[in-house]
Order: sequence, then structure tokens, then C-alpha cells
Amino acid sequence: MAWKIAVDAMGGDKGPGPLIEGALLAAHESGSEIVLVGDAHLLETELHARADGSPLLTIRHASQFIEMGESPASAFRKKKGASIRVAMEMVQAGEAEAIISAGHTGAAVMAATVILKPLPGIDRPAIATLLPTMQGHSIIVDVGANVDCRPLHLYQFGIMGSVYAKYILNQDRPRVGLLSIGEEDNKGNGITKEAFQLLRKSSLNFVGNVEAKGLYRGFADVVVCDGFIGNIALKVSESFAEMLEIALREAFRRDVRSRTGYLLLKPSLALLKQKMDYAEYGGAPLLGVNGTCLIAHGASSPKAIKNAIGLTERLLTHQVNTHIQEDLAANGDIQELNGKKVSLWRHIRGSIHFSREREDSEHEAE
Repeated sequence: MAWKIAVDAMGGDKGPGPLIEGALLAAHESGSEIVLVGDAHLLETELHARADGSPLLTIRHASQFIEMGESPASAFRKKKGASIRVAMEMVQAGEAEAIISAGHTGAAVMAATVILKPLPGIDRPAIATLLPTMQGHSIIVDVGANVDCRPLHLYQFGIMGSVYAKYILNQDRPRVGLLSIGEEDNKGNGITKEAFQLLRKSSLNFVGNVEAKGLYRGFADVVVCDGFIGNIALKVSESFAEMLEIALREAFRRDVRSRTGYLLLKPSLALLKQKMDYAEYGGAPLLGVNGTCLIAHGASSPKAIKNAIGLTERLLTHQVNTHIQEDLAANGDIQELNGKKVSLWRHIRGSIHFSREREDSEHEAE
């Protein structure tokens, strides 16, 4: 099935070029209509330099874009014509079914949360990404959208990650694990211990705590954590992959015997590199928003953008958002009970805050 997908063409580290090339590749392969959002004059120039044009590629003008060094909140408020904002508004208005952005992650998360809104029953949308493992791939969620989380958020991440694994990785009953400092049930901090109980009570195939050393062993198909820990794990993984590639290259250059060994191992090493290359997966979905949003790497190549568009099409085809809501409904008692706890805590916290403000104002009056 063909879809209409908006691509924020201004956010990449290397300018709009790789995004346009990737969009052209995807348009010819899939048949989906792709809308490049950004400076119309610049995009038209870049597009004509690469092709005579494609009937499946159109341009939507956006007069501004959010740069990497800007504050997401401040830039989102001030730049009403930012490309990420225009693209999100297209999805909200039904002018596109999905959006892909290789720009400022914080701005993309904020725009999606404010414009598209979270799905009913989801408090915090989360970014899910694939990690290579000894058994194939696993999903880690969240990897950067939420640095501070409550137990209920982690439980919701488990629901969303399980749906993603089931319909995108074709896992019939995904194993869900909670990232912690030990495999024992009583390991972790207050947040993870409470989240452990929520996940265990749910209908998910919860396999308990997973240590960091188990991430690449494939002990779980879905690994749940807050965005602070998840982002660190992701960046360490990327750095290790780069270090390993450099170390192997240097080792194989040492002498004639090493170079001969490289020639023999070259096909196997190519497969290993392919498995660890983020371009193969395209991007990471922001799960839990009322729309389909994919976040691509800032340095994405045309191949990565093409694959990001392909992944977006699969998310749409498999109606991932619908299945997330179905699984939330199936675990409604957990959601409802803990929602009440959260509401009570917010009321208590608000009362304490109000009392402090009142005391401060009385002191000022004196």
C-alpha cells in the first residue's frame, strides 16, 4: 500500500542532499508519496541537481528550521515556520500519514508531543531502537525522549516495545526485560523495583531484570529503561562499534599474514558490519504519539533514509498505534490503579507547593 510521508528535509547534519537522495530511492521502490519539507528554493535546486524530478516527490515550503545547538522548547515556541513543526502539522491535519526527521531529536519529540499529542493511555512517548544481538536483534526503549521516568512510564514502554517487536520483528510473544544492575527480582532502585511489579502483573511475556551484559546476548526481545540510561547504552554501543572497526583495520594492516587473513575473513566481516550498521534499520520510531513519527540519525546516508521510509511504511501497514491501544486496554486494571496513585501524588505535591508559596508570600508581607 502507498502512503504519504512528510520528511523534514532541513535537519540532517549534511544538509538536505542525503535526505533527498534517500527519498528518491524510496519513492522509486515503494511507490509512496514523499513530501520534502523545508526551504522550497533550496530543495528544488538540490532535487533538480540529482534527478529530473519524480511525480512521487513534492515540496512543502518551511521558512525556518531548528538547529542542533538550539533549545528545543525555546526554538519550538519562537520558530512557528520550522520545518519539523510544519511537517508535524501536516500529519495532524491529515495531509500526511507519517513524518521522518533526521534533525534535532529534542525538537522532534516536543513537536510530536505538543502537536500530535500522546495516544490515549500513554503518559510519555518513547524512542525505540534496534540493537544487534547474538540471536538477531532486540529493542531498547526508551533511548532519549525521557530522562526522568516513573514506574508507570516504564510499564507503558514495555507495552509499546512489545507491540513493536511483535509486528515489526515478527516475534510472536516478545520477551520483555527491565534493564537493571542485577538479574535478581530485588535488584534496582525504587523506580525499577516498582516498575518490575507492574510488568510482572501485566499480560506481557515479562522475563525479569536484564543486566547490561545481557543486552547483546539476546536475553530479551524488548529491554525497558528510562531515556537517560537508554541513551548512554546506545551511545556506548555506537562508540564500541567504531572502536572495533578501527582496531580490526589496524590489526589486519600489521603484516602480510594479517592482510592475507583479512582477505579470507572479508565476507564474514562485511556481514558483521552490516548487522551493526544503523543505516540498515533507518531510524527509531517515537512510540506513543497519535501519529507515526520516525527519528533518523543526523548523519544518515541516503541508504539510511530509504530504509527509514521503508520502516515507516511497515509501522503504518501493521497499524502499530492501534495495537498499542489494544494492549493498554487489555491491561486496563494496572493502568487505572496506578493512574489513580499518580493523580493522588500530584494532588499532594501540588498542595505542598501551594502551602510553601503561601508561607513565602506571608513572610514577604511581614
